[in-house]
Amino acid sequence: MSNKNTLREFLGDLPFTAEIDWLFRQRNRARKDHYNLSHLKESLPAARAVVEPFANHAHHGKKVLFFATLHYWVEQSAYLGLVLAGMGHDVTLLTLPYAEWHKEKDKFTQRQRVIHTKDVLASLSPLIKHASMSDLNPMISLPEKIRVDIKEVSLWDVQYTLMREEVDMNDPSDRALYDLRIRRNTFAAKAALEWMQSNKPDVVLIPNGLILEMGIVFRVARYLDIDSVTYEFNDQREQIWLAQNSSIMQQETDYLVDARCHLPITDSMFERVADLENARRGARVWGKSKRLWQYVSSQGAAETRKMLNLDDRPVVMLAANVLGDSLTLGRDIFASSMTEWITRTVQYFANRPDVQLVIRVHPGEKLVPQAKSMGTVVREALKELPDHIHVIGALDKINTYDLIEVADVGLAYTTTVGLETAMNGRPVISCGQTHYRGRGITIDPNTWDEYYAVLENTLGDIPAHQLTEKQTEFAWNYAYRFFFEYPRPFPWRLMNFWDDLEAWPLEKVLSDEGMAQFKDTFDFLVNEPFTWK
Repeated sequence: MSNKNTLREFLGDLPFTAEIDWLFRQRNRARKDHYNLSHLKESLPAARAVVEPFANHAHHGKKVLFFATLHYWVEQSAYLGLVLAGMGHDVTLLTLPYAEWHKEKDKFTQRQRVIHTKDVLASLSPLIKHASMSDLNPMISLPEKIRVDIKEVSLWDVQYTLMREEVDMNDPSDRALYDLRIRRNTFAAKAALEWMQSNKPDVVLIPNGLILEMGIVFRVARYLDIDSVTYEFNDQREQIWLAQNSSIMQQETDYLVDARCHLPITDSMFERVADLENARRGARVWGKSKRLWQYVSSQGAAETRKMLNLDDRPVVMLAANVLGDSLTLGRDIFASSMTEWITRTVQYFANRPDVQLVIRVHPGEKLVPQAKSMGTVVREALKELPDHIHVIGALDKINTYDLIEVADVGLAYTTTVGLETAMNGRPVISCGQTHYRGRGITIDPNTWDEYYAVLENTLGDIPAHQLTEKQTEFAWNYAYRFFFEYPRPFPWRLMNFWDDLEAWPLEKVLSDEGMAQFKDTFDFLVNEPFTWK
């Protein structure tokens, strides 16, 4: 540790040092720290003034505990909390002002972040109560169930941070990161457990709800049988994903299937899904998104076959996810990881020259170059790549939707490519706990023995495993519900929050126009039952 950090550690242990330094030196200075709520501080007094008349005339609602950590979640939660307060809810915003979930910060800096957060969020009073988790000194003992949860979430934290599934506890850096996450998650669990037992909220609202302290606070709330709502964002602006009493990152859609998928899919619904699929196939943005799902437009099945030198043997496409994506964490069924699944799968196909295997590395790997590539996993699994196995890299000029058209069979872990392959009537073997698994449109092995047997049976008679017309229609129906009904209207995404706030200021959100569009979503966020327009 440097001398500067050693001094700041020492000062961080002395009473009132951080407070005095803040009062006389730091409060009115431009912040250079990564944890910076200055923009929020400037805007909150006016925002509170907008909401107060609505809150004064609202009926009494629920007692809501809203947890947020990391500065960008704190920014958004302050505004979302104001909306809920304007609708009559009794909101407490519980913050944990970390900027780096994967780095230890000196005590003096951390104390100043707590002071900065309190200074900024004081403007929420009296509409919203603010509590800092860092002020708590929980003496509570954790039940065994929560201690097990801490170990699981902490491992996911390490995988998420390192963007790889292999965590070597004998490696000093891996172990140090894991130990850091254990310490922080243990503190968060104790603080959350003690606070919830003392204050008894009606509902706990948590971003993500899977990893980091967000995942731990969710686990504690469910342990206490307190209703909990988690939320995240997809690629579309003015949309939110939310889940009641489960982590949104698990994408549990049973309620959606039960309520909606028995309804017929109309021509207009079919056309809307087709429009989305055609945009992805054509490497175009769609709707209110700036994301490209492909970096090269469709070139057609014939041209793709020619580029890959594919012959008349059956083609199996394995669609990979990005390692470390929180949408893949905790989704293992019979494999211990996606890496193990891909490793054993390519080793199986190395001995099947009667079949051509095409491995589509997720184009999203381009956005996270620090992640371990699935191409690397394949190369580690096979010393030499046989001619009948092809690896399509993230930046290779091959369109995934051409591969779907070329493929006779699909293999998927959790990627939506598996669903889209089923929409083409192809048999899909689902190997991770994904939202479309178990819906009657995929083949779902639960053990390695079942997996190999399914491969043998499917490859032995591919035509017999093609989806029926009814199954294909259900796949399109489910796709419509997942892409267009599962997301709910919401004014502000986490990314580009301040830009979205200009388009949807608080007074507009709380107006009749805003409530007509968003009120149902705000109700769902405090665990009111889902309804459908």
